[in-house]
Amino acid sequence: MPGLGALPARFRRPRLLIIGCGDVGQRVVKQLPLRDGQPVWAVTALTSSQHRMADLRRMGVRPIYGDLDSSESVRRLSGVATHVLHLAPPATTQTIDKRTRDLLRSLRRRGEIRQLVYGSTTGVYGDCDGQWVSEIRPVNPQTDRARRRVDAEQAVMRLGRKIAMPCTVLRIPGIYAPDRENGTPRGRLMRGTPIPDEAHDVYTNHIHADDLARACRLALRGRAPYQTVNVNDDSRMRMGEYMCFAAELYGLPLPPRLPLQALASELTPMALSFLKESRQVDNQRMKLRLGLQLRYPTVREGLMQIPLPLPASDR
Repeated sequence: MPGLGALPARFRRPRLLIIGCGDVGQRVVKQLPLRDGQPVWAVTALTSSQHRMADLRRMGVRPIYGDLDSSESVRRLSGVATHVLHLAPPATTQTIDKRTRDLLRSLRRRGEIRQLVYGSTTGVYGDCDGQWVSEIRPVNPQTDRARRRVDAEQAVMRLGRKIAMPCTVLRIPGIYAPDRENGTPRGRLMRGTPIPDEAHDVYTNHIHADDLARACRLALRGRAPYQTVNVNDDSRMRMGEYMCFAAELYGLPLPPRLPLQALASELTPMALSFLKESRQVDNQRMKLRLGLQLRYPTVREGLMQIPLPLPASDR
């Protein structure tokens, strides 16, 4: 009998490698389809958390212990997968993403990647003064954190086109979900964390973690090859409106509102940087190219956990 490797590709399960298999990555795994009660995908995950190894095994995932800062760990990923979902953040230094560059070098050594999906951030657009932002807008990163993401995006697209490796970049805003750790504004409201006053209020953009996981799955199917896709819901809310809604929902006091200058002494530099950027992110490409129908169209449904029925293609 010929070995498994001798069988035609259609008889072999696609192999998915998840880099950064935290909350969203695990939601992707839970959403993967079954056939005759068996997983369609063989899933491997790189994790730097020893305590997560057992959790991944219980989910049917083969864990590889290591991290993207280890050249030995990165070399072990060569030839592991046919599909790659890269959700790991860059390191916190420099303006390039060495982790992603090293990963890409390893992936191209052995095996043919049929689809790579990279999770980036809408922060690459920088401050847009509340304007509408689509994927054709030039990036304008204003923090080193966002510059690292731009570097990673460009590295992914550059290699994808060079070696004909289909790739998709998902630009992701704030991720939330009531069942996600720190996934709602409740903690900030309970701490009384201030927000900008009306004169300095900013638009915020959101995506429910389950909808983001579905977007990752659709991208892994190759629905938007060589495309950058904004992945956010239909909410059009300034931060003040968002926090007031959450305060009413949880029965908590409204947060204090301060001028931007006064917030500088109340918040960390990272938290303050988010309040200096305002944009309304357009999600039409997500709906048209990925075909994603949001279960949680706005944070109102998402925070209250009122999902719309799943479309037939997701069942």
